[in-house]
Parts: sequence; structure tokens; C-alpha cells
Amino acid sequence: MSSTPHPDLADNGHVDFRAVQATPQFQELRRTHRSFVFPWTVVFIVWYFLYVILAAYAPEFMSIKVLGNINLGLVIGLAQFVSTFVITGLYVAFANKKLDPRATDIREELEALDPTIANQSLSGPGAPTDGGQK
Repeated sequence: MSSTPHPDLADNGHVDFRAVQATPQFQELRRTHRSFVFPWTVVFIVWYFLYVILAAYAPEFMSIKVLGNINLGLVIGLAQFVSTFVITGLYVAFANKKLDPRATDIREELEALDPTIANQSLSGPGAPTDGGQK
């Protein structure tokens, strides 16, 4: 994003968040996020339902012994957990590299327009008034 704030995004000193959502920078951030999330969601759902379908309709396949009393169903079931952690790790790396810098640019631009929005999520109803310190 540019370092010069867009005056048309502020109305009476407050940020118009709908206008921010319409900016090319925000749309690019959303598109980048979706380019990762949607395909990986489809991959995981297919992978999960494949496991469920195999368990329901191919019990002889799932009961193939792999090592001792460990069968293929158990291995694939444990692979579900492993794949969850792998996808999470991939998302964290993707977000750190692609999403966070863009989101920071947008946030900094908005804070330049209206400094009161900095840490706004921490100042809502029910938020600690001591800065989280107890």
C-alpha cells in the first residue's frame, strides 16, 4: 500500500471500513488468502472423506496388516492427524510470508487515518482495562 493515506477512506475522522474492503489492496489480500485456504480445504475434505468411505465400504482393505497388529486403517487414521499439522504449518508459513506483510500495510494505513483504531479489538466491551496485566 502507499505510504500516503487515502483521505476518501476517512469520514469525520473515522475510517470507513466498507471503503477499505473495496480497495485493491484489501481485495488482493482477500484473494491471496482464498488462493491458499480454498484449495487446501478441498484437499483435506477429500482426504478425510476418502478415509471415511474406505472405512465404511472397504473394511477388508483397511484391515490389511502393515506391521504386527497395526493395520492400514490405523495408519491412514493417524495420517489424518499428521496431515492436519502439516497443513497448519503450511498455512502459518504462507501467512507469515504473504498475508501478514499485506495486512500490516493495510493496518498501518488505517492507523494513520484514525489512530484510535490501534488495538481497537482490545478496547471493546469486556476487555481488560489494565492492559491485560493482573
